[in-house]
Amino acid sequence: MSPFIETLFWLCLLLGLYPYALYPCFAALAAQLFRRHVDRRQITPRTTVVISAYNEARHIEATVRNKLQQDYPQDLLDVMVVSDGSTDGTDEILQRLAAESPRVKYWRQEPRQGKTAALNTLVERATGEIVVFADANSMYRPDTIRQLVMSFADPAVGYVSGMMIYVNPDGSMTGDGCSAYMRYENWLRAQETSIGSVVGVDGGVDAVRRKLYRPMQADQLPDFVLPLDVVDQDHRVVFDPNAQLCEDTLTESAAEFRMRVRVSLRALWALKSKANLLNPLRNAVFAWQLWSHKVLRYMSFLPLGVACLLNVVLAMLQPVYRVILVAQVFFWVAVWAGARGSRVTAVRLAHYFALLNVASAVAFGRFVRGRKQVLWQPRLG
Repeated sequence: MSPFIETLFWLCLLLGLYPYALYPCFAALAAQLFRRHVDRRQITPRTTVVISAYNEARHIEATVRNKLQQDYPQDLLDVMVVSDGSTDGTDEILQRLAAESPRVKYWRQEPRQGKTAALNTLVERATGEIVVFADANSMYRPDTIRQLVMSFADPAVGYVSGMMIYVNPDGSMTGDGCSAYMRYENWLRAQETSIGSVVGVDGGVDAVRRKLYRPMQADQLPDFVLPLDVVDQDHRVVFDPNAQLCEDTLTESAAEFRMRVRVSLRALWALKSKANLLNPLRNAVFAWQLWSHKVLRYMSFLPLGVACLLNVVLAMLQPVYRVILVAQVFFWVAVWAGARGSRVTAVRLAHYFALLNVASAVAFGRFVRGRKQVLWQPRLG
């Protein structure tokens, strides 16, 4: 029985760590061997920024003005906002901004239907050849939109995602783990761009060719489904680190956890709806990326959990596995210390890794029970 348990242990450990460690290495190698460039040039097509806002009175004026002040021809850039059933004065601010500038358009969505329904409404009414998706609290650097648009000079490109920089001014534990995770994700997206297309985007600093936008169901995750739709239409989805926005991290573990559960749950439903892209006979490279970066990562809690349990059994049978068990105990102690607010970087990263996998497990449980999430509180998950 021991050889079987040993083999199963190592297979589970390998499968659980593959999407985090081995896949990025393979992606980097593929990027060097089969590098695809993006033909970036200065172009200025008509562009519309679209924003869905719910109770964002604290941020919405600064966000809209930030977009109006972009280093881009004013007569070719406009901003459209939907207030999704806001009750905190967001509408009054948007009405004033629309009265001040003909470049601002505002609608109220009532009753509240969620971000995806709002984006469907906005894109249907947009006049720009390029549509930029901004969050209600997102602050772009002055040249962000110009940088985003440059990649559309390449006719093969249908969607561009910029780089979100998480700011963590108070040094909080979750924020630090989140920032490190995003640096890792941004590096991986750069490798995937060199292969062909990235698999996932952030959604706060993104742009699409308007002709490629397909209306989505209200429960679908725009940041995931829309890029997959673009790949489904044989266009590239690329990452541009020159187009940047800064956003505060979620400094509370509970808020970060709720956000990760919500994103994971909606991503699982998105994978189900776009299952055709998982078929290697259709696009072998992108199918490999999608399986590795998304499916196996969202499911890695299963093989990792089995490996943890098998390690306990093996430790009773063979001394060498006691060393691994001790390492596992240290990991869980680090996770506990991270939850208690430790400022040690390795401890924070261990805590964030555990948070990601527990959130995926909770999301998967809700997914198999058929649960969906359309609405949520902003910045609270």
